[in-house]
Amino acid sequence: MATHNDLGTWGERVAADYLREKGYSIRHQNWKIGHRDLDIVASAPDGQTLVVVEVKTRRNTDYVAPETAVDWRKIRNLASAANAYMQRYRLDFDVRFDIITVVGDGTNAHIDHLEDAFPAPMW
Repeated sequence: MATHNDLGTWGERVAADYLREKGYSIRHQNWKIGHRDLDIVASAPDGQTLVVVEVKTRRNTDYVAPETAVDWRKIRNLASAANAYMQRYRLDFDVRFDIITVVGDGTNAHIDHLEDAFPAPMW
C-alpha cells in the first residue's frame, strides 16, 4: 500500500476513535455504493442525528488547509451517498455533514472537528 494510503487509513482510525470518545456510535466506516463512499457514518450522542463524516488527513498544513479539499463535487457525492445509505437502511434521522481533519505523521495527530460543515445540497 502506498504511504499516502497508509496515512489516510491512520487518519480515519484516529477520527473514529475521536468520535467514540465524544460519545458517537460508529455505524459504518468506508461504506461504499458504486464509486461513492462515506468515510464514517455515525450516530450522534443525541441519538437523533445521523452524522456523515468526511475525513481529510494530511502530514502538515504548509500549503493548504485539509478541509478545502471538500469542494462542491465532493459535497454532491457525499449527499448522494448519504441519501442511498438512508434508503438502504430505511432510516428516518436528521442528517448532518461533518469534516474531521487529522494532521500528523502517523503517530501524533492534531484533530479539528467541523460540525455541520456544509448543508446538504438541494436538487
